[in-house]
Amino acid sequence: MKPVVTVEEMREVDRNAIASGVPHSTLVERAGTAVANEALRLLGGAYGRRIVVLAGPGSNGADGRVAARFLERRGAKVAVVDFRDAPSRLPAADLAIDAVFGTGFRGEFVAPDSAGVPVLAVDVPTGVDADTGETRGRAMPAVATVTFGAVKPGLLLASRATTGRIRVEAIGLPVPSPAECSMVLVEDSDVADLVPRREPSSHKWATALAVVAGSPGMLGAPVFVARAASRAGAGMVRLGIPGVAPPDLPVSEAVSRALPATGFDEAALSMMDRCKALVVGPGLGLERPTQASVRRLVTKAPVPVVVDADGLTALGEDAAAAEIISPRRAPTVLTPHGGEFARLTGVPTQPDRIAAARRLAATTGAVVLVKGPSTLVAEPGGRVLFAASGSARLATAGTGDVLSGVIGALVVRGMPVAEASALSAHVHGLAGFEGYSEGLIAGDLPELVAGVMSALV
Repeated sequence: MKPVVTVEEMREVDRNAIASGVPHSTLVERAGTAVANEALRLLGGAYGRRIVVLAGPGSNGADGRVAARFLERRGAKVAVVDFRDAPSRLPAADLAIDAVFGTGFRGEFVAPDSAGVPVLAVDVPTGVDADTGETRGRAMPAVATVTFGAVKPGLLLASRATTGRIRVEAIGLPVPSPAECSMVLVEDSDVADLVPRREPSSHKWATALAVVAGSPGMLGAPVFVARAASRAGAGMVRLGIPGVAPPDLPVSEAVSRALPATGFDEAALSMMDRCKALVVGPGLGLERPTQASVRRLVTKAPVPVVVDADGLTALGEDAAAAEIISPRRAPTVLTPHGGEFARLTGVPTQPDRIAAARRLAATTGAVVLVKGPSTLVAEPGGRVLFAASGSARLATAGTGDVLSGVIGALVVRGMPVAEASALSAHVHGLAGFEGYSEGLIAGDLPELVAGVMSALV
């Protein structure tokens, strides 16, 4: 895991570095050199290249000026422009370096039209709030951002079209370890390090998962959940579908059972014998008797529960959900997308997604996974885990059902629910990149998940 630090935390890191004897000028030289080296990587060299540095008045501007001197020594033609004198449209160049404000940005910024010139951002693209990712005004979309010490949360929450590829340069800053940080970013190595391997003596019931999902006419969702869980390592999946006649149960590796159309919670609980977790919600429908059964099932389930899709609607708003979740002894995971999150909280999506997710987790006592290109997982105690591998490829029906199945599988394999949720989102995003760039569908993902897991675990 990598540390993710706020602006204020980064300021404290800077103060600690200077207090330890590292001059501020040394940090600026290191930062500027790191920016110049990234520019060389982007350009494939410097000789004869035209570079515009848009420089601000503070440390960010100083970093840009150091980069300019470095690149000039390498043979580039560099123009340093004070941002207050910048034209409305950048002149023709091979690269522009945005070194205006970085993490020190406040208020609103209207960037010049980059006119198709590739932009390299220093620390944070100017105009982007480094803590929330909110763009105030107009930022210059960057092809890459060089940030210092650690990732800032705003870089993970802002649009990829704004930040481009993110490169972290340590430059000797004493950043706290991931264990000391309240926010972390999961990465490939965490899948290898944290997902338990199967013991030689393992058997199918050692990692058994119950799934309650689907309804007449909605049989795709339960199949996606069950198949994804199997591909992510659940040795047994018991699948209960309310209101479906036994002959209509889908044929799959899961052991399927028809549940009553109403009042199915007791039958579902009996089905959970020997299962170590439950996924509930996808495709169940929104009928009131169904929602009542979901609420009773979540209340009574003695194992960790992953609540997704229609299950989230059944819980109601956050206060009602808290009444159901708080008495539970086993952990609960809520997995809303933006619209579901707004329904749970009763307010539209907020610019500070981290604070909103933390509030929902604290109110309900659940681990809250908020879906997006960068998915964040908030624990009731305030810790946040980011998974940044998502993409628009996953913006298609049923992919959320696949994610809930992967989470269920990692939970029954023995992972804590927050880590299971974040690593599932990471694997889910990587699987999307392994599939078609156009036309990826949810049914493609379970096999792709198995491929990613096999490569990493």
